[in-house]
Amino acid sequence: MTMTILEELTARGLVADVSQRDELAALMAAGPVTFYAGYDPSGHSLHVGNLVPMILQARLQRAGHRPIVVVGGATGMIGDPSGKSAERNLLDDATLQSNLVAIRAQLGKFLTFGDGPTDAVMVNNADWFKDIGYMEFLRDVGKHLSINYMLAKDSVRSRLEGESGISYTEFSYMLLQAWDFVQLSQRYNCRLQVGGSDQWGNITAGCELSRRKGGAQLFGLVAPLLLDSAGNKMGKTSTGERVWLDPELTTPYQFHQYWLNVPDSEVDKLLKIFSLRPLDEIAELVRVHAEAPHKRVGQRALADDFTTWVHGADATRRATTAAAVLFGGELAGLGDGDLEPLAREVPSSTIARDTLAGGVPLIDLLVERGLCSSKGEARRQIAGGAIYVNNQKVASADLLVSTAHLATPSFVLLRFGKKVYHLMRAE
Repeated sequence: MTMTILEELTARGLVADVSQRDELAALMAAGPVTFYAGYDPSGHSLHVGNLVPMILQARLQRAGHRPIVVVGGATGMIGDPSGKSAERNLLDDATLQSNLVAIRAQLGKFLTFGDGPTDAVMVNNADWFKDIGYMEFLRDVGKHLSINYMLAKDSVRSRLEGESGISYTEFSYMLLQAWDFVQLSQRYNCRLQVGGSDQWGNITAGCELSRRKGGAQLFGLVAPLLLDSAGNKMGKTSTGERVWLDPELTTPYQFHQYWLNVPDSEVDKLLKIFSLRPLDEIAELVRVHAEAPHKRVGQRALADDFTTWVHGADATRRATTAAAVLFGGELAGLGDGDLEPLAREVPSSTIARDTLAGGVPLIDLLVERGLCSSKGEARRQIAGGAIYVNNQKVASADLLVSTAHLATPSFVLLRFGKKVYHLMRAE
């Protein structure tokens, strides 16, 4: 029997809490439901931490429901205390507008935008906040939610108990997001808000505000936060660097490697969340993976599927090709685009094509490019079989590297041992 979308989201581990589940299920069975998720515009790129609402929206749209993307031009100037230990910096309008454009492009990889009945639409909550005054907001919104109600929310209470406390500005965020939900219900017949579980307090505040104002019944659905095996939020590398969706901040190669290196214990969970494969196909993948974990079948499927979703099939192919090269793979038949990802992963330099055409002693290149400390060491390492050109072991210390050694139209790859590389581009 075919699962409903709520049943599938649950089976994929994407439901932590849902309000009035039976009523929501009936509403979704009756026809397309308009729903929304909000995104923080404090930077010009989304990151792995934003993937939960993105995946929820993508799956719900594929099931025939209509997404609204709210990029908070107003609330982004205040900041959400949920899951934060300190108040974020406020942004000027020009920066916010630039960020909105960039984020819209990234969301377009996951959602179909357009004018159709289930096509996504992006809205800016500044559109309805710019015309409401402070006294009017207190009258229409503030009087409906008590201080006691707001203090009971985990996101607020955790900040109050912290050393820095919470400013009135951020304390007001719950009211602002609740007003977003009410406005969206009135303007777009939006009935559902989705997000990560750290947003549950804000989402249910919107449902409550609509009820107290005599509006439509609204619903909330949140997914568990993405946590690693140590209980920390996923989205950062082992060195503490955040994993971004912008290829200029996190290359497709680095993005692919991030998912390729998740622990075996996370494979089943992450495939269910992020792969578009059917659940029975994922179950078979996980079974095969469990029989030979060292082959990383599950991680490769996850990395390939998700990198393709975010960056496209060609970027995935280049990422896997570059990774194979760094593990000593063949370079025959590759183009410049296949080695280009390595320029940001290993030391690289340029050399004049005319100079290379005349031939350059390999020993000189090894010293000049920092692979060996001296010509004497270079000779010893070549004699010991530790030096490679284009992943081919060098037999003679007298080798002249020339344009004949270009593995692609522009690149020569030097290597010392198993892991020390230098990519040289002829210009």
